[in-house]
Amino acid sequence: MTTILHVSDLHFGRPAVLEQIDAIERAIAKRSFDAVAASGDFSQRARAGEFQRAAVFLRDARKFCPVITVPGNHDVAWWFAPVGIGDEAKVYENYRNYISEDLEPTLRVPGAYFVGLNTAHGVTARTLTLNPRDISIIGDLTPGQIDGARERFERAPQGDAKIVVMHHNPVAGELSQRYGLKHTSRILNTFADMGVELVLCGHDHQEAVNFIEHPRKSVVVSTAGTVSNRSRGGRPSSYNVITIEPQSITVVTFIWDGEGEFIPGPQRCYAR
Repeated sequence: MTTILHVSDLHFGRPAVLEQIDAIERAIAKRSFDAVAASGDFSQRARAGEFQRAAVFLRDARKFCPVITVPGNHDVAWWFAPVGIGDEAKVYENYRNYISEDLEPTLRVPGAYFVGLNTAHGVTARTLTLNPRDISIIGDLTPGQIDGARERFERAPQGDAKIVVMHHNPVAGELSQRYGLKHTSRILNTFADMGVELVLCGHDHQEAVNFIEHPRKSVVVSTAGTVSNRSRGGRPSSYNVITIEPQSITVVTFIWDGEGEFIPGPQRCYAR
């Protein structure tokens, strides 16, 4: 059995709710998780001070288990190089300095093989759409990233659950009715062909668990809600806990009770 705490969209800075952060830190310290997956948006404005507080959270989590991280769109200082014009080194500079030099890490724990994918590219020719609301918000995966993920998953031990960690949601949010990621159907089909069983994402600021059926391999999508004051539609803050067993994947959403703790909420179980 492998257990994972999946958290996203902490937004250190003005939106952060520190008592919620404290509660998650207590949960990590109390329960023996095999891994923590944090799927982006550690900061609000990609500022050094925001990342420094996030780095403390990650440092403390690593005292108890391995942690895998990927950037979110708020972690990208895209204004230094919109559509590639400017100083591209500055775009991820603070993320690399305080969170991780590796934007697309790989992590293996017993029973699970994680591949991180960076969907937060800022403002590029590929992410521009006819909708002004998409500027710097929408996520993307390039063919090269997909090929690289396939190569990494080919090294996964037999029997391990193959897990993608990325920021942008590939399933439309219930309230937002928007996809965070471009080309979602094609990418989810590609994931299924790779044998991916679980996608850990965020971005939508509303908790959700979806099951995408596919002839090759069905995929569970865990979308963690935000741990900040920026929840969508007045939803409470939340994180997800995933349990992977030989025959099943179970996702439990832990909901902020408003009194200092996250408590178990909806639970969904899917056959592997």
